[in-house]
Amino acid sequence: MNRLPQLTPRQRRILWLRAQGLSGPQTARKEGIAVGTEHYHEQVIVTRLRARNIVHALHVAHLIGLIGEQPDCGDRAAYLRHLRRRETPCLACKAANARHGVEQRAGRLGRQEAREAVQAPGARPNGSRGQSSSVQPT
Repeated sequence: MNRLPQLTPRQRRILWLRAQGLSGPQTARKEGIAVGTEHYHEQVIVTRLRARNIVHALHVAHLIGLIGEQPDCGDRAAYLRHLRRRETPCLACKAANARHGVEQRAGRLGRQEAREAVQAPGARPNGSRGQSSSVQPT
């Protein structure tokens, strides 16, 4: 299964601010963190997105739907916020909601298969050890 990289909310905000055209020091000032801390988060973003640099990371993030119209876009909670506000969800939030649905169905499917294996037709009831239920032991 091809999973999306997990970024913290701060890393998502830094990525979004960089996508808006802010430089590293401007992003640090806006977030209220040191420039070195901002640079560290950029390196984590680049590593997790398997990019060459922050510009390439921005490109990759757009392609896989990590960056939305708002800084907090790109997860299911943001998708639900769009709906509560009666807004049209952005592409990043729609993609996150679709991923959530796929994971939810896959998880439910796994539990259902396990239940069917236990209750399969012709399966022996619990406690019987190869004896037919119609034959009583003597």
